[in-house]
Amino acid sequence: MTNADAPHEARTRTQPDPTIERLEDQIRWYDKSSSYNQRMFKWLKTMTIVAAVAIPLGVGLGERFAIISGVLGALIALIEGVQQLNQYQQNWITYRSTCEALKHEKYLFLANAGPYASAENPKTLLAERVESQVSQEHAKWAATQQQTAKPQATSGAR
Repeated sequence: MTNADAPHEARTRTQPDPTIERLEDQIRWYDKSSSYNQRMFKWLKTMTIVAAVAIPLGVGLGERFAIISGVLGALIALIEGVQQLNQYQQNWITYRSTCEALKHEKYLFLANAGPYASAENPKTLLAERVESQVSQEHAKWAATQQQTAKPQATSGAR
């Protein structure tokens, strides 16, 4: 490195790298979204189990608790409808998988390993692979949303 290169070298070290920033941003988003969807899925499933267990208990307590059993049955249907509509389990798994794949790319890049070891321009390859992962996940998400909407559209047409 010559003295003429020194100012450029110092400047590039302090300037943010858009490829790395994008990668870090996507990892944070997928991690946060995966955690949220996991919490929602587990919370809704727990509420469904609690309500389902309470129904026979309510019936066993006599006729005056029958209304509570009916309400709990309706609550189960509502919770399952929300789960089906929002696809919390599917999103949790898909987002976690994408997050881990992005982390894998990050560590391969930082270690100059895998496809980055022989790449002519490793940073360009990283950008292409990150965007490919994000695009694939988005396509899966869109397909899931279309599949979720189809039963609603066909049931409303009757």
